[in-house]
This record gives sequence, structure tokens and C-alpha cells, in this order.
Amino acid sequence: MFITSSVILVAGLGVWQMAVYFGGGAMLSLVWGMAALGAAVILVIYGVNFLKKLKKISML
Repeated sequence: MFITSSVILVAGLGVWQMAVYFGGGAMLSLVWGMAALGAAVILVIYGVNFLKKLKKISML
């Protein structure tokens, strides 16, 4: 749940910053947008690996 909400927030930040850049914003908006979208991808990969690891752990 926390990873999913983090992905949504970071992806939203990335899309927002890219929209600001394409709307005539500064180059820093592009950098922040790309960094945020990259972080969203990394969080998705982390979440998938976490779920795979969780399946191997017994839940009592």
C-alpha cells in the first residue's frame, strides 16, 4: 500500500513537472520531472521484488 501510494505521488510530481516544462517552464522542471519519473520506475521495480520476496515468507 505504501509503495503504491509512493509511486502514484512521485509519478504525479513527474507528470506535473513535465507539463510545467512543456508549458514554457525552466530547464529545472525538466530535470525534476525526469528524476521523479525515474524514481517511479525504480519504486515499481522495488515493489515487484518485494512482493516476490513476500510470497516466500510464511504468514504463520
